[in-house]
Amino acid sequence: MPTISKSNHQDKAVDILIIGGGAAGLMAAGQAASPGLSVCVLEKMERPARKLRITGKGRCNFTNTAGLEDFTAAFDQGGKFLRPCFSRFFNQDLMRFFEAIGVPGRAERGGRVFPDSQKGVDVVDALLEWCRSRGVQFKTGCSVASLVIEDREIKGAVYRTAASEGVDRFQPARKVILTAGGASYPGTGSSGDGYRLAREAGHGINPLHPALVPLQTSGKTASRLQGLSLINCGLRIFIDGKCARTSFGEMLFTHYGVSGPIILSSSSLVVKALQAEKRVGLHIDLKPALDHKQLDQRLQRDLVERGKQVMSNLLRGLLPRKLVPVCLEQTEIPGDTTGNRLTAEERKRLRLWLKDFQMDVCGHRGFEEALVTGGGIRLKDVDPRTMSSKLVKDLYLAGEVLDIHGDTGGYNLQAAFSTGWSAGRHAAASLATCDPDK
Repeated sequence: MPTISKSNHQDKAVDILIIGGGAAGLMAAGQAASPGLSVCVLEKMERPARKLRITGKGRCNFTNTAGLEDFTAAFDQGGKFLRPCFSRFFNQDLMRFFEAIGVPGRAERGGRVFPDSQKGVDVVDALLEWCRSRGVQFKTGCSVASLVIEDREIKGAVYRTAASEGVDRFQPARKVILTAGGASYPGTGSSGDGYRLAREAGHGINPLHPALVPLQTSGKTASRLQGLSLINCGLRIFIDGKCARTSFGEMLFTHYGVSGPIILSSSSLVVKALQAEKRVGLHIDLKPALDHKQLDQRLQRDLVERGKQVMSNLLRGLLPRKLVPVCLEQTEIPGDTTGNRLTAEERKRLRLWLKDFQMDVCGHRGFEEALVTGGGIRLKDVDPRTMSSKLVKDLYLAGEVLDIHGDTGGYNLQAAFSTGWSAGRHAAASLATCDPDK
């Protein structure tokens, strides 16, 4: 591993240096600030935690009340890696932590937990005040150029500010925690710098892709349904003709395709399939509470009771208004046909369509619209108990920079806070000889 030369402009050494002031970075900084230890955060933007301020549409869905098994399952392969962190600092611990610093939370539909105030900015302000009260120093507007590593041991980081006019500065540190975020929402500062720094330190980076990202669909159907939200629907993802994932919940139609919780949670699978040039189809069950027999009985009853109505009106009792013309067009049922004249074959086509409304996926939105980043630092090179690097002594890694991403619903922020908590605690404990779990 190459040694990186130190700059001539050297700052006062600190015990623990945090690179990146997002969710993981702020938690790591506050936890690392044990008595007698100096902690400094280098943040690229002028204000820390810009992404955290806007997450959850500005409401900040910071965790979920799901149990450990369901929680880890939301991360697929990353769930096993997260278990040691979650065993020490999990959702109830995080809720108690936020309540203690003045931001109590409450659970909503799907176990999503938001601050009582419904304002993400309150979460950020409370975290910053907590860090400052513990003596954490912040240096903002700092772009980290490189990690300083000598004989496979971290020594600090070289950074540059707008005011430095191209002159590098060296921040010495006994421990460094890399929490520079992913590549999603680059306007908030998450532009992938952490991957470059980790790669230069010898860590492998698994291929990046947008995750929790809206999907683009073929044709004009989505644009015709723009703004329509389906609250309770079933979704099956088909890849090359085979069902790869089944889910239930809420989705939204947009001018380019589809979004919403069940779409976002399935998107990583879809993006990977598209990158492999596989065919992806969405099969939507508009009546998931009814099986085919029950739905046929419902249709027959409606056709008898409202038989004098034309189908364009009768279907409004079954479907949102925007879906009616799409249904009639795709089932080839004339809208002016009265219900009592609908044939058995037409009723069958209607039933099958209601249970299997199909759309083809032709693409996905980019990192600028992705909630998180898929891929990242290989987990096999990180100790899941401490978040320490197995390759570079005194280097820790936490948050979205790791190859971990889960479903939408507060899972990813919990992972960021938990890995940040672990990294901060263990970095401090290794210097202060204290118990990281107390």
